[in-house]
Amino acid sequence: MANVLDLRRRIRSIKNTRQITKAMKMVAAAKLRRAQERMMSSRPYVTMMESVLQSLKRHSEIYDPETGDVRHPLLLTRPEKNVLVLVVSGEGGFAGAFNANIVKAATNFIGVHKDQQIDVEAIGRKGRDILRRRYPAAQYAEAVQEEQDRLSRGERKRGGEVEVMDAHYRNILHKITFDEVRELGREIVTLYTREKIDAVYVVYNEFKSVIQQRVVVQKILPIIEIGKQQIEASEEMSQEERERAAEAAESAGVSVEESAEAANAAKQSEEEAQRFGTADVDYIYEQDPKELFNAILPRYVGTLLYHAMVESAAAEFAARMTAMDAATNNASDLIDHYTLLMNRVRQAAITKELIEIVSGAAAL
Repeated sequence: MANVLDLRRRIRSIKNTRQITKAMKMVAAAKLRRAQERMMSSRPYVTMMESVLQSLKRHSEIYDPETGDVRHPLLLTRPEKNVLVLVVSGEGGFAGAFNANIVKAATNFIGVHKDQQIDVEAIGRKGRDILRRRYPAAQYAEAVQEEQDRLSRGERKRGGEVEVMDAHYRNILHKITFDEVRELGREIVTLYTREKIDAVYVVYNEFKSVIQQRVVVQKILPIIEIGKQQIEASEEMSQEERERAAEAAESAGVSVEESAEAANAAKQSEEEAQRFGTADVDYIYEQDPKELFNAILPRYVGTLLYHAMVESAAAEFAARMTAMDAATNNASDLIDHYTLLMNRVRQAAITKELIEIVSGAAAL
């Protein structure tokens, strides 16, 4: 059994760890609030863009009147032989099962579509490190950039059905900006229009609130219906995870549900956007509606990617806050356990000394 000095050292060490985990929890809570604000501010833009596209779609001839084929390449569906999967994980650890759940969803999706050629673009260091250990990296015969298209450089030397692309966007999640995400969206649109890929999927953690999250596999290309998510697979939070997240949010002062003001503002913007998109009004556009539709639709892909990354970042901070709260509570329980054990050891030592004194006095 450990002596009193060893137990005191353990208690001191655990107290230091508890201070670190508590500080990390508060930092994650502060970042979560900012991520929620950024996410809420981007929702009206996405909703209004969808409504504008729906309105332009009614004023544009997206189908050829003679053949009935779709004119815009992003709306054109074809057999999925080459698939691009974007896996949006976290940049750091100490977030519980956040990164593991995303990688698991991506791995399950790849296992179901193993008869196809799949390129994995990992956004986030943790997911990229795990996927690189499971699948080979993409190889090229020539390191030549094609019109600055960094996802299709030179002649491809495919070594397997599933390959991980080079990490060109390794720091994009440190500070998410729409310009960088839009550049990624342009490259993906270019690949799709050149028919180098037949479908694009995004694996990320969809964030509604601290207790309303799910890991989803969303199809963003081809676009089947504007404004409607094409969810291929999803996994909801368990009841135990909801309860732990609610306790961590309450102790950190983070709202569990969306505020009433934010919810009303989001509802009003959504209703206004729906009225604009579905109203039977003949809007007069300065430019040709077809040209506007063709110009905005590729930008819509970048907007979907940006929204997925913003939501995933908020979910990561929420997961880290919950994990650090659990670590802090576990540290407190360990401190109580070792304090009780130390008191027992000290009491046993005192009792032993008293017995020795009494025994010695009786012998005299």
